[in-house]
Amino acid sequence: MNPVSIIIKKRDGEQLSREEIRYFIDGYTKGDIPDYQAAAWLMAIYLRGMSQVETTELTMAMAESGEMLNLSSTLGFTVDKHSSGGVGDKTSLIVLPLVVACGVPVAKMSGRGLEFSGGTLDKMESIRGFNVELSRESFVEHVRKYGIVLAGQTADLAPADGKLYALRDVTGTVQSKPLIASSIMSKKIAAGADAIVLDVKVGSGAFMPTIEEARELAQIMVDIGVGAGRKVTALLSDMNQPLGHAVGNALEIREVIETLRGSGPPDLVDHCLVVAGHMLRLAGRSQTKDLSDILPLLRDKLVSGEAWAIFRTMVEAQGGDVSQVDNPDRLPTAPVIRTVASPEEGAITRIDARQVGLTALELGAGRRKKGDPIDHAVGVVVHHKVGDRVKRGDPLVTIHARREDQAREAEERLLSAHSWAEHAEPLPLFYDTIFSDDRVP
Repeated sequence: MNPVSIIIKKRDGEQLSREEIRYFIDGYTKGDIPDYQAAAWLMAIYLRGMSQVETTELTMAMAESGEMLNLSSTLGFTVDKHSSGGVGDKTSLIVLPLVVACGVPVAKMSGRGLEFSGGTLDKMESIRGFNVELSRESFVEHVRKYGIVLAGQTADLAPADGKLYALRDVTGTVQSKPLIASSIMSKKIAAGADAIVLDVKVGSGAFMPTIEEARELAQIMVDIGVGAGRKVTALLSDMNQPLGHAVGNALEIREVIETLRGSGPPDLVDHCLVVAGHMLRLAGRSQTKDLSDILPLLRDKLVSGEAWAIFRTMVEAQGGDVSQVDNPDRLPTAPVIRTVASPEEGAITRIDARQVGLTALELGAGRRKKGDPIDHAVGVVVHHKVGDRVKRGDPLVTIHARREDQAREAEERLLSAHSWAEHAEPLPLFYDTIFSDDRVP
């Protein structure tokens, strides 16, 4: 067995065996297989695809390339969530406290943002002192003591994915669905999840622009979970407009706090309740696929302030300055704040999520490549949703910028991201749901 024969086999469209996939992943992780051969293999996969069996084997090989966490002795049955990224997607910071408030502990490893897609860790680091770099021992201790922990992925978790992800980024192979699916699922499995809720974004602000593409990716990941003995639910959710109103790190933390205190944007609230409901269903706390038996309890946990108290506990436990969440005016604030009025009257038919996200990126809220610094204070607040009626002169967006020239450029871009007409229907929150219990292993 050698790398060249495995590359040729996949190049010619043949199915790789479990042993061949393991050989290649192990060799590349250890450094025995060089980048140029791994790049050729990735391109062969990109062009020829992988069967479901191959994709599952690739996922498990990547998951088992490093440490495999087992939290069962601490948590028992564990449930995790993953979002495929989006604009204004701060759901984890609301969903996790909600789930914990219902008696299900959550240990979550999250990532950082890249390009227009915001990262959960970056948002939490808007809070002074919040520590996302926890050792394995501290990670387990936090969830044991507080029932909740949110931290970055350790270097020992799925190291093969880390190497392959960096190589995919520079070889034009990022968009391969088997590679996307195995990357996401390998980390979740390695992190010890028994059940996973996948929030697969669809639309202009997502990596999957169409429902068909998103459904295909979601189905691949659900099938991987079934093959690996996990329970999985995949939601296809809209990302043709920002989720909530705020886009930008400290701005999104403010919106998280508002939501947990009971006054969040309706679309964000409803989205989070559904995601939390599916997590609780996988944990055995709900018996209905429409979540009718658990949504009232979740809404009560939000209104009562129980979820807010858990979020505050998490911030304090991980070294964050609680005074900033108690008084969000103490969070980082941009020196230039400009509100842009609507130039049109009518119903909003389009708010291009990608353009909004790219505008926030240009302001400094995101990074173009891993390791770039970000500005926690800057970003955009989009005041309306598709379907809303506005009058000429109504506030349309508020720009939070470092400089006046940046605010002027952002204004032009954000105005071009909006369209108006006499009438427009609101966008749905979700397009479809895929359940692993509808699948046969």
